[in-house]
Amino acid sequence: MSTAFQLATSDGLHLSGISYTPPGDIKGVVVLLHGMGEHFGRYKHVADFFSTIKYATVGMDHRGHGNSAGKKGHTSSYDQLMNDIDLLMNKTKEMFPNKPIVLYGHSMGANLAANYAIRKKPSLKGLILTGTYFRLAFNPPAWKLKLAKISARIYPTLTQRTGLEVKAISRDSKVVEAYKADSLVHDKITSAFFVNVHSAGTYAIGHANELSMKTLAMHGTADRLTSSKATEEFANKNPQKVELKLWDGFYHEIHNEPEKQQIFDYIANWLSK
Repeated sequence: MSTAFQLATSDGLHLSGISYTPPGDIKGVVVLLHGMGEHFGRYKHVADFFSTIKYATVGMDHRGHGNSAGKKGHTSSYDQLMNDIDLLMNKTKEMFPNKPIVLYGHSMGANLAANYAIRKKPSLKGLILTGTYFRLAFNPPAWKLKLAKISARIYPTLTQRTGLEVKAISRDSKVVEAYKADSLVHDKITSAFFVNVHSAGTYAIGHANELSMKTLAMHGTADRLTSSKATEEFANKNPQKVELKLWDGFYHEIHNEPEKQQIFDYIANWLSK
């Protein structure tokens, strides 16, 4: 069963959300945060998987993404993104009272999930991070980073194209073509959004030892978009809490690779422990 809902932010935006609930009793709830430029609707098959192991799934389109309001690819501060997740978590607790919650993020969503867990210290059953944007898989020119920091201060809404290499999201050509044809996908990012999220990845690595919940960090070794080495660095900062799983030869969206069932089985086994 799916249920749509709206969240009202403190700065007057409405965020579009949806929950998926399997029949019968559920073991817990997965709160899922999507990546940059995409939307929660691309994770319906992931929610279907969680339903098979009796977990509900709740997610929203981030501000400036999908069906949610806001300038495309923009946030004026990282705190706004953290506060949006607060709204989503509170809604989840309202819909599924007293059920354990697992926070799951992919790419930019994993950047948000890791930082939310570190900064807000919520009560979570677990944390799942895939293809996390701790660092990019390539080094942007130094002048571009400097320009972004300057423009974030004087013109925070300056919008540029992300330049995403779409073929690098998955080795499954059908996934790539569906992404290209998806009208809710965009390739826009403002200087403020980039600077806030980029620096938050470094922050999460530096504060990984503050994680208090069991965490599964997974990354494809052939990811050309975000750095698997940065995920390794994050995991090595807190080996007591973070389990690292690298998938040899997998691209960025490991949940959309031809072998995605292996990913789901691994998650199911990890949750059962």
